[in-house]
Amino acid sequence: MEQPPGFVAQGESGLVCKLKKSLYGLKQSPRAWFGRFSEVVLSFGLSRCGSDHSFFYKQSRGGKLFLIVYVDDIIITGDDLVGIAELKAYLQQQFQTKDLGKLKYFLGIEVAQSQKCVVLSQRKYVLDLLTETGMLGSKPLDSPMEQGVKLVADGGEILNNPERYRRLIGKLNYLTVTRPDIAFPVSVVSQFLSSPRTSHWEAIIRILRYLKKAPGKGILYQNHGHNRVEGFSDADWAGSPDDRRSTSGYCTLVGGNLVSWKSKKQSVVARSSAESEYRAMAQVTCELVWIRQLLTELGFKDLVPMTLWCDNKAAVHIASNPVFHERTKHIEVDCHFIREKLQNGVILPSHVRTSEQLADIFTKSLGNGRIEHICNKLGMINIYAPA
Repeated sequence: MEQPPGFVAQGESGLVCKLKKSLYGLKQSPRAWFGRFSEVVLSFGLSRCGSDHSFFYKQSRGGKLFLIVYVDDIIITGDDLVGIAELKAYLQQQFQTKDLGKLKYFLGIEVAQSQKCVVLSQRKYVLDLLTETGMLGSKPLDSPMEQGVKLVADGGEILNNPERYRRLIGKLNYLTVTRPDIAFPVSVVSQFLSSPRTSHWEAIIRILRYLKKAPGKGILYQNHGHNRVEGFSDADWAGSPDDRRSTSGYCTLVGGNLVSWKSKKQSVVARSSAESEYRAMAQVTCELVWIRQLLTELGFKDLVPMTLWCDNKAAVHIASNPVFHERTKHIEVDCHFIREKLQNGVILPSHVRTSEQLADIFTKSLGNGRIEHICNKLGMINIYAPA
């Protein structure tokens, strides 16, 4: 901040300005804004969710009311129509708000709704990305990454413009919000941000050509008649040629609908495939516990033990066996964590055939047939495809 022109200090020197309102752009402004917004919605009667502080809810005789906020973008939903109208009017009294009507577009995510289902996609985001990179007229490919290919840190020459590579990685990362089918290849190319090379750039171009095949592909949400919570975990043991670390991948489903997924390299080197799989199981167990806490707080009752599917029998046996073996004592923390949730009836580790392992797409590059099979199981659909 600078003094306004013409201002002459009088009296004591060393005076400072006292801000009566937070200024947009300052480091503390987001915190101040969220504090103010929280006070308003809490005074209306909403409760803050303990599992997600940006999520507010209210349950009354009229029904349920939910509000989620991201900075100054807000979604309000629920079956309490009277409560929704009253909340909108209350927010308009406190802030300068604009009601955009039925949810169709939110933070780059397109929302298509019908009486039976909801589809989330980022078609416009993909088309803008292809236009920006000059790939709109490129030939589409059937897979985002060549099957069996392993990228290395020193593959090819160093790029002349690494900033372009990093910007593109950031945009692809945001695209994984509705495109779990590119989560693994984007995770791989994100590992070379410090010194990207030509082979890494070629991998990004392949991802873009894969997106060109179906830019409107998204995730379908519908009522499957149950509220079971399931998790699929997988690991690619020693998959990184540079440091031999494994890649963990998991996805979780609530009521048969995909709600979260992740593909990430493990922080330590695993000494066996069972160890790498068990570490992946620990990660998805954390996610399942969080989902259960969220659903319980929102009023979901009679939640049966959540099924954790893994295609490694040794990892499943370690979770169920109370005896520590010599080969598992170095992962004792993960063993205790998963076994505690198992004994408390929170999770139920189960074996699944590799052919039905949905988390396979988050740990390795697959062929077109395998990708299409898993995408169908995950509920991915292209509503813009010609009938």
